[in-house]
Amino acid sequence: MSPRVRRLAIGLGNPGTEYEGTRHNVGFDALDRLAGRLGLLFRSPRHLDGWNGTRACSVALSKEGEGAWPRAFALAKPQTFMNLSGEAVLALQRWAGIDPKDLLVVYDDLDLEPSVLRLRASGGHGGHNGMRSIIDALGTNAFPRLRIGIGRASTDAVRHVLGRFQDSERATLEVALAEAGEALEAWLGGEELDRLMTRFQSRWTQGG
Repeated sequence: MSPRVRRLAIGLGNPGTEYEGTRHNVGFDALDRLAGRLGLLFRSPRHLDGWNGTRACSVALSKEGEGAWPRAFALAKPQTFMNLSGEAVLALQRWAGIDPKDLLVVYDDLDLEPSVLRLRASGGHGGHNGMRSIIDALGTNAFPRLRIGIGRASTDAVRHVLGRFQDSERATLEVALAEAGEALEAWLGGEELDRLMTRFQSRWTQGG
């Protein structure tokens, strides 16, 4: 099957207003900021040509070559809740007709200091249930990912990831989301991952 998009960026989070602004939803936030800057709107995938996935997600298509395939890229936010992200991602990957290496996942990471960014070509799930679900569904961990640090919990990890950022953290977070959007836009535009990692990593010097 010919690809319907050349590259696909997927942000992880939980659907619903009760989860908006939580640490676990920074993947959604990064894609929302990027879509807003590019003038793209997220819509139900039922409008997509060739879509037959059974799991909910929101998808925004690039405008270049509108009406023709393949599009340059798509942005997607699974609406399956975090622990079932893999079901939506597999449906998206099959619809897009791309290899996992052309799919990049954006998500929160407890092991990075707040708002620190890390871009990698592959890797394990690191205890993140959304990433565990995706790796299991795709049958591989060889796909790019952009991690956004949310810091370690001082008490309960679940309470921490489902909590909202403090007002004192917002300014730093907005900078991180802008940096994430810049890196994503370059990758979606066709820049090779190795080159992108080299170019951005000098900015992102903290964390592990």
